[in-house]
Amino acid sequence: MFQLPFPVRDANAGGGSKNLGDLPEWDLSDLYTSEDAPELKRDLDWLEEACASFATDYEGKLADLDAKGLLDCVLRNERINQIAGRIMSFAGLRYYQLTTDAGRAKFMSDMQEKITNFTTPLVFFTLELNKLPDDHLGKLLDQNNDLARYKPIFDRIRLMKPYQLSDELEKFMHDLGVVGDAWERMFDETIAGLQFDVNGETLGIEGTLNLLTDPDRANREAGARELADVFGSNIKTFARIHNTQAKEKEIIDRWRGMETAQTGRHLSNQVEPEVVEALRDAVVKAYPKLSHRYYELKRKWLGLDVMQVWDRNAPLPMEDPRTVDWPTAEKMVMDAYTAFDPRMGDLAKPFFNKGWIDAAVKPGKAPGAFAHPTVTDVHPYVMLNYLGKPRDVMTLAHELGHGVHQVLAAEQGEMLSSTPLTLAETASVFGEMLTFRKMLDNAKSDSERKVLLAGKVEDMINTVVRQIAFYDFECKLHAARRGGELTPDDINALWMSVQAESLGPAFEFMDGYETFWAYIPHFVHSPFYVYAYAFGDGLVNALYAVYAEGEEGFEEKYFDMLKAGGSKYHKELLAPFGLDASDPAFWGKGLSMISGFIDELEAMED
Repeated sequence: MFQLPFPVRDANAGGGSKNLGDLPEWDLSDLYTSEDAPELKRDLDWLEEACASFATDYEGKLADLDAKGLLDCVLRNERINQIAGRIMSFAGLRYYQLTTDAGRAKFMSDMQEKITNFTTPLVFFTLELNKLPDDHLGKLLDQNNDLARYKPIFDRIRLMKPYQLSDELEKFMHDLGVVGDAWERMFDETIAGLQFDVNGETLGIEGTLNLLTDPDRANREAGARELADVFGSNIKTFARIHNTQAKEKEIIDRWRGMETAQTGRHLSNQVEPEVVEALRDAVVKAYPKLSHRYYELKRKWLGLDVMQVWDRNAPLPMEDPRTVDWPTAEKMVMDAYTAFDPRMGDLAKPFFNKGWIDAAVKPGKAPGAFAHPTVTDVHPYVMLNYLGKPRDVMTLAHELGHGVHQVLAAEQGEMLSSTPLTLAETASVFGEMLTFRKMLDNAKSDSERKVLLAGKVEDMINTVVRQIAFYDFECKLHAARRGGELTPDDINALWMSVQAESLGPAFEFMDGYETFWAYIPHFVHSPFYVYAYAFGDGLVNALYAVYAEGEEGFEEKYFDMLKAGGSKYHKELLAPFGLDASDPAFWGKGLSMISGFIDELEAMED
């Protein structure tokens, strides 16, 4: 299946675009000029024939190929992936620009169905690869260096070997994928179509979530209560989507013999379950010295006896509520990237002046933000919902980091450029850290420094603590669904079971907050995606500590790391920096950076 891009940031962004300057929009013509473009028809026709001829030439014959023959087979498969990816990138990106447009939704669905039908005959490729004996494949790789380049792909495919079904069932599973896609689309369209009436104004979900960062506490409360009311009115729909998708996953996992609901995600991330559990346990153990301690500070700053959920992302009383216009945001991020290495600035520049960013908040546009790599012979596209808040600048730095990573990794080619989710957050979080440190260095007063530090701590808590709480929620949800249908109240209870633990005693939870699981896209689009954020943040904190210590040749090693794409395992990529994610102390190093920032904030109170 060729997956669509989806919003991947849990960003509280949305609303209007007053006085922000000239916000860029995507120019998708580098993919195709329109639905009716002759190049699109040409590629669809080519794809249909290429898939059919590939199956004719290779099905049942992989075991008989010599090294040169297998390389030719891999290269043809890679080209098919590239054309299919180009078509789906165009359809998906157009759809996310305006999810409420029936024509765009139909076009995307039609393209997905066509490509699924075209590529079903190719299912044999990975199945037959997994049937090749290890020694036979090893000999072929030894005989041809060009073929040996693809060893990481073969290794990744062969991780699924123990869970592989019969050829017939695998084709059935492939075809069935469009049904799951339809449920994802239902979620997207439901979310995009929600309307929230706050203080006499009708807003979409982005505008309403944005109220949770409003300086006026009454506005924050009004936004939170309206979110709860609207989510509550639609909760049966969201519960149905989650029940159906979790059940579909349980059935597939059961047939494949996967040990847990998380197993498939760990395999695709190429990370050992025990490494993820070590991360999860380290973060949960650190809740008291991270989120609990920080929110107690914030409660005092806000002058509250107890915080409500609408205070979690409230601006600080000493914070300048200024709006950062687009040209200023661009300069801030570009200066930070260029200061690290001029090559980084050169890679980032085209995003701003070639239509590679879609920044404005618009009715019907997908919420959140993402960077989609499209295919290796085009370029990535970044989507934002930019409102001029300092956090929006950080989101720009984050997504631009993804984009730079994707440009560098494209050198690996279509099959080797894709980075596991656990490493995909490396450049994005590093880009955020560079921008933050640049802003911190330029702080003109202790008060400004305090606000910047607090903002960074909140972002890190949202990235580490909140995402691990999300992960725990998903683990509980999928485990509970295996025991039967879940009512909305059941799911609500699971959500609340992780909230107090992660946020701490500074909070009370309003009636209705139990439904706030409903709008998180990751749970629907990519189960268990969320721990990759915490993985990436911890990894980058450890990586940045090496950089801050003045590691010789760090920049070159960093660029090599990004250029590797998915061609190397996390152990290989981190080794040049003297880091190892399987070392239990590794996660402590990353979390200690957050704790250190909170130490500095506490010291400012004295």
